[in-house]
Amino acid sequence: MRKGRSLTSAGTSFAIGSIFSGVTYATLAQLLGGTGIVPVAGAIAVAGLAPLLLSARIFPARPSSVQFETAQRLVALDQHAMVNIVDKNNILTEVNQQFLDLTGYAREDVIGKPVAVLYDDNSKSLALDIRGHLARGETWQGETPLRHADGSMFYTQATIMPLYDEQGNWSGSISARTDVTHTNELVAQRDTAQTLHELRDDIWIVDARSEQLVYMNKAAKSRFGWRPEDIAGKFAKDIGEAAEGSMILEACRNLIEKGESFSSFEMTYLGLPFQISVKYLADRNRSGRFLVLLCDISEQVEQERRKSEFISTVSHELRSPLTAIKGSMGLLLSNAVGELPSKAHELLEIAHRNADRLVLIINDILDLEKISSGNMDFDSQAVDICALVRESNAANALIQNRFSLDVQTTGIGTPIILHTDPDRIIQVLNNFLSNACKFSKPSGRIEIAVADTDDHVRVSVKDEGAGIPIEDQQKVFARFADMANSDRSKKGGTGLGLSICKAIIDGLGGTIGFDTQEGIGTTFYFVLPKNAEETRAAPSGDGLAQVS
Repeated sequence: MRKGRSLTSAGTSFAIGSIFSGVTYATLAQLLGGTGIVPVAGAIAVAGLAPLLLSARIFPARPSSVQFETAQRLVALDQHAMVNIVDKNNILTEVNQQFLDLTGYAREDVIGKPVAVLYDDNSKSLALDIRGHLARGETWQGETPLRHADGSMFYTQATIMPLYDEQGNWSGSISARTDVTHTNELVAQRDTAQTLHELRDDIWIVDARSEQLVYMNKAAKSRFGWRPEDIAGKFAKDIGEAAEGSMILEACRNLIEKGESFSSFEMTYLGLPFQISVKYLADRNRSGRFLVLLCDISEQVEQERRKSEFISTVSHELRSPLTAIKGSMGLLLSNAVGELPSKAHELLEIAHRNADRLVLIINDILDLEKISSGNMDFDSQAVDICALVRESNAANALIQNRFSLDVQTTGIGTPIILHTDPDRIIQVLNNFLSNACKFSKPSGRIEIAVADTDDHVRVSVKDEGAGIPIEDQQKVFARFADMANSDRSKKGGTGLGLSICKAIIDGLGGTIGFDTQEGIGTTFYFVLPKNAEETRAAPSGDGLAQVS
């Protein structure tokens, strides 16, 4: 019975891998075909390996069985792609025959060696970037320059997936690569141009060296009222000056200066809101090109505005009567109109706690509305961060006592002065402490630490709870995130607190983050600059998008 279940899951995984591969190929063939990079074999390879990887993770087999099946797959993929497997220490543990044939290495030259032997010095940062994606559980796709055994370089289009052991821990990666060194770029450019020409969004292709417009699709030319031949001799700066869109050209230049490959931002262009995406397409024979995508988001912005107005109106209308109801219940609980029967008092306390929760939800929603509209104000002043920590700790004493928690503080003996908004910092600290209390084990320990450096102050709250599963870590600062170990009905909360905390700390010019280990605990922290000039305004809609 177990065997049949595994086979069914493998079939399902193969279908998922095939669909993923088809979508990957179709998308990149349209958007990146002009570079001669179409990851056909890489996508096929991932589809072929997906059943094994997924079924091995969901229905763990004996290590010997997994290794045997992996070896079989590598042999089967010899006709499609070069494949290599790397452990989490970046050591090559397996390669297929096509890998050896294309690189010129003997098997003993690479097995047990660091994968860095395949990269030149200029590609080390790329290798680190790939490793970062894999450690976060993300698949990486792109072009990778590799070194032949004779020292010469060749280029592959790679799809690199993380691997996990039987406990679900990241254990390495598997790479499927296609040699694209000799791809016919002219054919790819022709096919890409034909596809891009009919897209609704504006497409520009700009030569990175001369900044001359190499290509504009029909939508882009129509926006300027140009005929097909009018693009000849035009430069990106000409459009920037005429349409006050110099930010686009500046974004292109910044990619070169910072050594980055992609940038995305929102701006008003020709009187309309646009999402601008700029991709640097490296070219081995020339200086490279910029692919600029302009997506009109007028409809999306209008919908967001209407939604925010509706939420704000409803929340304001609810808060006034709810405050009155809560106040009346408070009077009854205080026996202001006479002593209540014990059963009635117990029921009224439940209603009062739920009214508190409703007020919290409404306040959080109103905060989000302020953030998304850019209307959250900060009252920065000189404050002692240590005093704020003590105040927040005292405010959470009740919940700490309820769970019999031992709360320790370090680094708050000497005042540390910085310019910030004390009320907003208290709001963030209260959220950190409340979460630490709710997710700690009974009679557990919580540590609040303040670390002072020359330029910054770091405040952290550490608990000894269950930790955050790896699959949930990317959702921590998302609104209404549904975590595997989070039960709001029992623990309370709105699911909005951490997303608001991130927006607040971002608005104060700081950074926020967390460290976690499953079964050991979690540390949430924020870092604030001491320089008051680093404090900036609250993020607008785009800032909110990054935390939601």
